[in-house]
Amino acid sequence: MTESPGVLFERLLDVMMRLRAPHGCPWDRVQTRTSLKPYLIEEAYEVLEAIESGRSAPLQEELGDLLFQVVFHARLAEELGEFTMADLLRQLIDKMVRRHPHVFGDASVGTATEALAQWEAIKQREADERGQRRSILDGVPRALPALLRAQRVQTKAARVNFDWPDARAAWTKVEEEIREASEALASGDAHRIREELGDALFSLVNVARLATLDAEEALHGAIEKFRERFTDMEAELAARGTSVSAVAPDELERAWNAAKAEKRGEKRP
Repeated sequence: MTESPGVLFERLLDVMMRLRAPHGCPWDRVQTRTSLKPYLIEEAYEVLEAIESGRSAPLQEELGDLLFQVVFHARLAEELGEFTMADLLRQLIDKMVRRHPHVFGDASVGTATEALAQWEAIKQREADERGQRRSILDGVPRALPALLRAQRVQTKAARVNFDWPDARAAWTKVEEEIREASEALASGDAHRIREELGDALFSLVNVARLATLDAEEALHGAIEKFRERFTDMEAELAARGTSVSAVAPDELERAWNAAKAEKRGEKRP
């Protein structure tokens, strides 16, 4: 007989409790919220990598590992007398039902954009009821990678129509920021250079977002392309009995261009 997800989840909670028990695992018993932070981040990124692989087996495994981190933190909270897994699940379910009145109530939305607008309106109403001041931009963690954080902040601002009309219009801002970055470089002012380069990067994220692209993925692609070409260049130089650290800059440039041409399927010089 196949066990239900609920039964299996109870077993998982029991496994976690036994790992943390006095005669449980020495490693699990000494962990704290702080010590677990790197593992939580690592598991989240491994889930992303599994998604990018397009394979279901690694995705299943990595989602399980990420879930275990959630269970671990819930167990620590219960030991501290703060909340239980039941409290966590109850709060989550209540929030999802409350913020989807078009599914669980009488409200009606026709598009994903309308659903997001409704979600934000409900969040704002909840904050008002608690007497909390809330910005539209709240809820984007500072710990996110910078490009991803920029895209999330821009997306939230766009929900209240604070946005460029399209990617082409946003590109004019990129050109403006690049000119200002060039002027900053000419000035030699480190603070100004840092600020203007940051503005240029932020404006590029806007273009990616409006072109329905993910800026973080675009940069990852560029990094991977550079890595592949660089290793090809290293291999070519090694075949000649030399290395990247032993040749002149002009020879490095020729080897780099050869690696680029080979990747494109062009005839090598």
